[in-house]
Amino acid sequence: MERLDRITIEPGKMGGQPCIRGHRFTVEHLLNLVGALRRTMAHPDKLAANRHTLDLLRDGAKVVLDGIDLVVDEHQVVCLIGPSGCGKTTLLRTIAGFYKADSGDITLGERIINDVPSHQRNAIMVFQDYALFPHMTVAENIDYGLRIRNTPREQIEQRRRRTMDYLGIRDLEQRSPAQISGGQQQRVALARALVMEPEVLLLDEPLSNLDAKLRMNIRAELRQLQQRIGITTIYVTHDQSEALALSDQIAVMNAGRVIQVGSPLDIYYRPATEFVADFIGTANIIRGEVVRTDGNEIVVRSGGTDFLVQEVAEPPEQGRPVSLCSRPEAVEIEAVSTSEKINRLNGRIENSIFEGSHVRYWIRVGERTMVVDDASSADRGILQGAVSLFLHPRKLHLLAGERSE
Repeated sequence: MERLDRITIEPGKMGGQPCIRGHRFTVEHLLNLVGALRRTMAHPDKLAANRHTLDLLRDGAKVVLDGIDLVVDEHQVVCLIGPSGCGKTTLLRTIAGFYKADSGDITLGERIINDVPSHQRNAIMVFQDYALFPHMTVAENIDYGLRIRNTPREQIEQRRRRTMDYLGIRDLEQRSPAQISGGQQQRVALARALVMEPEVLLLDEPLSNLDAKLRMNIRAELRQLQQRIGITTIYVTHDQSEALALSDQIAVMNAGRVIQVGSPLDIYYRPATEFVADFIGTANIIRGEVVRTDGNEIVVRSGGTDFLVQEVAEPPEQGRPVSLCSRPEAVEIEAVSTSEKINRLNGRIENSIFEGSHVRYWIRVGERTMVVDDASSADRGILQGAVSLFLHPRKLHLLAGERSE
């Protein structure tokens, strides 16, 4: 398990050494980055981070990572996702060994690696800009780490060809990085990491430089490749759809903390807080008060409308203020209704966008705007004017965390 507690960075310094042109990498860290291609170790059983606090000092003290408790099981893909500045890349670089924790532990299997240099951890990182050597061929780029480690030539050839075959780039061996596309460069950078047979693959937004369609194709390939070779992977992204598509587990971060860890289905359909609900996908948040409880069912009153919520794991007491979450695709839209029905809202369409598989509506309901995705537009066209919304009791989710005001 990995336990990180505190990293302190002084203004303009890292580990007591001057920064390079204001960047947070020192000469030592840059050398460690090259050294990360040098060695390999046995595959890990688990990677975990427990109670990890990182302090970044710039114009005063600021906590960058605080109370991280994260376990990554072998062969899984865990995505770190959160807004800019939440600490996800800092956490990734700390795992890689570029930053050192003041307290806490990082453990691979049963081995604590806090003081293991980055080039000896065999946690290989693929950076956002790929960092390919422009004066080398694709084959030379992929071979580089193995040659630095003095791997026999025959093994280098064998491992390179096997890895290039995995990624479908065998025909690019003699080309230079300037002669291949962005998607091909991404595959080469990945091949250079995989050929080292790392314990943990660390990916820092590797698809962010690609266009939308290519990004979707590459992420599908990445997922298939990871499942085929079974490498433990930690993946940083700000793209929620990427996290949902690629991961076995998602760790949602905010302000240096892990807010929720769960499967993509849990994170999307059972978010713990309003922040998670709103950050992962689009969420309709309904704030109200519990007016009745009955077993695992509750009734929440909001703005004069009662909402029945079924299958509540831990029903709150009557009178408690709560928040409900409903996803746009879970809301039914139909002609306006005059009946006083539970879980029903009347509103007026303010805007709509046709997105191919569905129409997205923005519907004004009293003081709130509801977002609704309707997949039946092929049959009835795009609606306008007054409509009625129905929120199914089993598709309303009670947010367990403190609500945002």
